[in-house]
Amino acid sequence: MTTEKNKKTPSIKAYFLTGILVSTPLAITIYLAVELINFIDTKVTSLIPAEYNPENYLPYGIPGLGLIILLVALVFIGMLASGFIGNALIKLMNKMISKMPVVSGIYSALRKILETVMGGGQTSAFRQAVLVQYPRKDLWTIAFITGEVYSGVQKNIKKELVSIYVPTTPNPTSGFLIFVPKTDIIPLDLRVDDAWKIIISTGIVTPDSPQTQQAIMDEAIQSAKQDLTLSSEEDKNN
Repeated sequence: MTTEKNKKTPSIKAYFLTGILVSTPLAITIYLAVELINFIDTKVTSLIPAEYNPENYLPYGIPGLGLIILLVALVFIGMLASGFIGNALIKLMNKMISKMPVVSGIYSALRKILETVMGGGQTSAFRQAVLVQYPRKDLWTIAFITGEVYSGVQKNIKKELVSIYVPTTPNPTSGFLIFVPKTDIIPLDLRVDDAWKIIISTGIVTPDSPQTQQAIMDEAIQSAKQDLTLSSEEDKNN
């Protein structure tokens, strides 16, 4: 009986750890989503005049009201900007901002970054994960191609250069812009989102191949069958 109990203990522990692995990311995701919605609600609904705020006429608040208003406002702004008058206003605004010191530099940089990241098929920025030796030879890290190298930099180097972004882990919002020879990078047969998962998880989460995933599943099924057999034999003995 002691041997059977010892065999069952790892199974209970495995179920407990599996429960943590399943519930913790879900709980944290829901928590962050709720906090984000509450933050947007607080900031956006405070801008609505009291006489137009529906929450002042209801006995309870409306969760997500600020988020809905923000989404509608962004769609409306996008519709206006796509028209003839909107384009004219944007050009006028860009012209005015370009004459402002400091502000013009910040605005221009942010606009280019957003256009690059959200430009769909018009850009290849962050569309390919590569392997590069960094910070020294024989040490490899994952990086992302961000675009072509500025001609003022390229003309000083004989080799064709590529701009890459090397993110830090576990916070990929900070990192390093590096110009490396195109021959020194190795393209990865890896989806960009999978590459981000590896970086953010510090290598803990890796995209397994279908064969590896199947092997893991087969092992789990076999372990479950053994537990059921053991439980059945124990019931018979009792």
